[in-house]
Amino acid sequence: MISVENLKVEFGVEPLFEGVSYVINPRDRIALVGKNGAGKTTMLRILAGLQPPTSGTVSIPKDTRVCYLPQVMRITDTCTVREEAMSGFKAHDNHSEVRADEHDEGEAYRQIAEMERTLKGLGFKAEDLDRPTSEFSGGWRMRIELAKLLLQHPDVLLLDEPTNHLDIDSIQWLEGFLARSGKAVMLVSHDRAFINNVTNRTIEISCGTIYDYRVKYDEFVRLRRERREQQLRAYENQQREIAETREFIERFRYKPTKAVQVQSRIKWLEKIVPIRVDEEDRSQLRLKFQPAQRSGSYPVICEDVRKAYGDHVVFSDVNLTLKRGEKVAFVGRNGEGKTTLVKCIMGEIPFDGKLTIGHNVSIGYFAQNQAQLLDDELTVFETIDRAAVGDIRLKIRDILGAFMFGGEASDKKVKVLSGGERSRLAMIKLLLESVNLLILDEPTNHLDMCSKDVLKEAIRDFEGTVIVVSHDREFLDGLVSKVYVFADGHVREHLGGIYDYLNGTTVSSASLKPDSPKADNPKPKNEADAWQAKKEQQRQRRKLEKAVEEAEKNVTRLENELKELEGWIATPSGAANPALFESYAKLKEELSAAETAWEEAMMKLEE
Repeated sequence: MISVENLKVEFGVEPLFEGVSYVINPRDRIALVGKNGAGKTTMLRILAGLQPPTSGTVSIPKDTRVCYLPQVMRITDTCTVREEAMSGFKAHDNHSEVRADEHDEGEAYRQIAEMERTLKGLGFKAEDLDRPTSEFSGGWRMRIELAKLLLQHPDVLLLDEPTNHLDIDSIQWLEGFLARSGKAVMLVSHDRAFINNVTNRTIEISCGTIYDYRVKYDEFVRLRRERREQQLRAYENQQREIAETREFIERFRYKPTKAVQVQSRIKWLEKIVPIRVDEEDRSQLRLKFQPAQRSGSYPVICEDVRKAYGDHVVFSDVNLTLKRGEKVAFVGRNGEGKTTLVKCIMGEIPFDGKLTIGHNVSIGYFAQNQAQLLDDELTVFETIDRAAVGDIRLKIRDILGAFMFGGEASDKKVKVLSGGERSRLAMIKLLLESVNLLILDEPTNHLDMCSKDVLKEAIRDFEGTVIVVSHDREFLDGLVSKVYVFADGHVREHLGGIYDYLNGTTVSSASLKPDSPKADNPKPKNEADAWQAKKEQQRQRRKLEKAVEEAEKNVTRLENELKELEGWIATPSGAANPALFESYAKLKEELSAAETAWEEAMMKLEE
């Protein structure tokens, strides 16, 4: 359907990528991956015809429709949601000016029904359809643009971070839509669950070229690890061969009888093509939140909290109690009040009811727009220098280096940073604060998968209390033990993790009001049993995680001992010592047994 031949893009001295060739076939659903700056968005723009390559060709048949959703776009429409969405059908009809109401009546009804289903799937309510688009935020207007693209039924759909502005329900709806459409899709996303559920092929941009895998993302990660290990071995062998060749040249450079061999090796060095090892994504956040003094037993208590703007009630009768050390998620459709309740907790907006912040609570807050709140005129270093206090100021350069702001990057002005860079910088500021209650509102937007993994681990290790507002299922999985669902003006508690809630297997209470009759009644036996089973499962998981960790440490220890022993054996005295070889054989056996124990522990944990 789309044929890419020998594509090359140059922005500076080093090509972004070159010699790239591949074909997008019907029904291909491709995850385009690579580290930040590898050229993923550039590739999508080239396929969409919005940017020419330096050289190479992109062949698209004339009857093939290609639609592209960028990460950011300027939207200047001035009509209703319904009218704007229906314009997608005009584009479908070869951009003609034919209106839906001039079509045959049955076709017009079909289009209206499809438009309403699509907008509903993306989170719009029936009463939203006749509202002007100008009343909606940028995120909601991006949903309208996505709806328009889906209604065009393109042969190839190019999506750049489509889940950034979607809630969990809308993401799951989009997953189902793309799976049913049978059309080709190429997407860039840092939502691991989304790309695993949607794609069947992974193309990675790395080291200026591409690697094409006919597998889902998780399987690609495993294969990529194996590929990199092979590359590393080949690279080390080549470097050893180069070193030996140079040593030979230096030793016999001035010996006439070796002149031919020396010249031959010099020519070999000149012609050798260095083996490149795929970059490991070092944009990972190495987060460790600063220790803080212990908070009271209940950092947040809400009693009959209500928030309304005029006649519009965002939520009412919110009753929840967070215990010290709990990690909970706020989920729900956009506009249902998740961020609003966070602002109530932060004391940023007035509300009705009673909201108590517990004894000795210090709050660290990462807002959705935290990255935009940075001072554009400061440099990266100045931003952190002004936030840091005490001895930590002596380590600012080290901290910035760990977040890929080392060297000259620390002198960049904030205004020239990308969205991901600004988010990393804002996160650095947060980790410098000594807090015991973390409130994170969409912290993973603009973060790549590796960065999200490290952030997740840091939150797991955080000893305080955590509230996470997020639509990223993979990020929340294994992180939170309770989910608060915002819907239809109410907030309901679901015990268990995010997938327990999504699969409908959690213990839930219809009302969170502590003094309501339902709250006074004992739990039904089946609910109590389910909760106890869940707690036992979590205990077993922690036990298995510890076993895996201990097994990994044992394998690492034995590997280090073997490496040290190999060094001794490599010496003349060691080579003549039979006892060393006996120890080596014994260690190899121990390592094999340790690796088996590690694999068994991993299998049990996965089960």
